[in-house]
Amino acid sequence: MIVFPAIDLKGGEVVRLAEGDIDRATVYGDDPAAQATIFADAGAGHLHVVDLDGAFAGESRNRAAVESIIARFPGYVQLGGGIRDAKAVEGWFALGVARVVIGSAALKDPDFVRTMAREWENGIVVAVDARDGMVATEGWAQMSDVPVTDLARRFEDAGVAALLFTDIGRDGLLKGCNIEATVNLAQSVDIPVIASGGVKGLDDIHMLALQADQGIEGVITGRALYEGRLDLATAIALANRG
Repeated sequence: MIVFPAIDLKGGEVVRLAEGDIDRATVYGDDPAAQATIFADAGAGHLHVVDLDGAFAGESRNRAAVESIIARFPGYVQLGGGIRDAKAVEGWFALGVARVVIGSAALKDPDFVRTMAREWENGIVVAVDARDGMVATEGWAQMSDVPVTDLARRFEDAGVAALLFTDIGRDGLLKGCNIEATVNLAQSVDIPVIASGGVKGLDDIHMLALQADQGIEGVITGRALYEGRLDLATAIALANRG
């Protein structure tokens, strides 16, 4: 199972939000590239980056920071936040991003996701962000009436690389990952699932790793790393053992 340390960008700074609320941001640094290097030195081969400003604006707002991260991080960078058209997708792949995460556009324009998945094999991840089982969009600012499993099943034959499932009610709060909901989603579709939201320590990593054979590809963790509650090297070793 892959452990994805997270770098969320707001105004060029490294931050974490509480429950996806842009007004509840905690700043953890002003040098995203240096943070990427720290994660690489701890053994991370994958990195999850989010342009939070872009998620709300619908277009990239932290390009310079993302470029600096890609230049310094030797592994695979997965990027999300405001990526809603073909030009943006192509631009990020050209820059060196390994995977692009599409969220709001997946709900509003599923054909766009299908087209991108065909064009960029194993390069498109669909973000399935939920609160109380329903899909949220526009940087989690808007709620839909679409259940998580319904959205996920729309892409079962689309060729997407993975589903990124986030329980918004736990994100950034260190409440523990919603393992039950994550595993249920993975068992409901034939697409690998990446868990996100609420990771608080090694127990979350261990429990998810035990379910890797159910379709759990990886887990994203942010605040637990920044606040010293989770050692990245230990987490990676645990995830590899299962």
